[in-house]
Amino acid sequence: MKLKIAIDGPAGTGKSTVAKKIAEILEIDYLDTGAMYRAVAKFFLDNNIDPCEIDNNTVEKIFKEINFDFKNNSLYMNGKILSDEIRSPEVGKIVSKVASLEAIRKKLTLIQRELAKGKSIVVEGRDIGTVVLPDAEVKIFLTASAEERARRRLKELIEKGINVSFKEVFDEIVQRDRIDSTRKVAPLRAAKDAVIIDTDGLTVEEVVEKILEIVNKKIKKVEKQL
Repeated sequence: MKLKIAIDGPAGTGKSTVAKKIAEILEIDYLDTGAMYRAVAKFFLDNNIDPCEIDNNTVEKIFKEINFDFKNNSLYMNGKILSDEIRSPEVGKIVSKVASLEAIRKKLTLIQRELAKGKSIVVEGRDIGTVVLPDAEVKIFLTASAEERARRRLKELIEKGINVSFKEVFDEIVQRDRIDSTRKVAPLRAAKDAVIIDTDGLTVEEVVEKILEIVNKKIKKVEKQL
């Protein structure tokens, strides 16, 4: 069977780390859709494009200059592997605005579905279980307090040599939560059939173990039906 695992949740819940480990353990592909939105946001910055001033025609022109590719379990844009450049605070400040644009979401949703097509894969983001892969066999929604998520994100940024304060990271997370959960198109929310896991106080290994238990139960259930 082709197993699709959707892992959603707000910024800083550990989606990327957990999703990567799940994919490694199950020996299947892993796709970070948030990286795609960040890459587009960086394209906006590099080309002085204001997300508040674009229309559908502008989006069509933009995507004539943008090409995503997924090979060897890595994501590329315009032939260049996505790096830590897309994780900068500058990108973080506008990525939710870019992601709230309906035309951008429609374009990236189609690309994400195509990249996940016909394979077993772990896909993480904010609307995977609800919009991108509503037919995913396993749907997980990770949560955590804003304070805990800010501490995690700050640690990640410091380890990458990015100098930023806790307040800056916390304020960005609160703002992103507000924008992501209130946008008209594909708002951040758990799918009705998603399993919600509160990661406060849990290690990455503990979260991974919980998800693997859910995955194994699903696999056994499907095998019985075959």
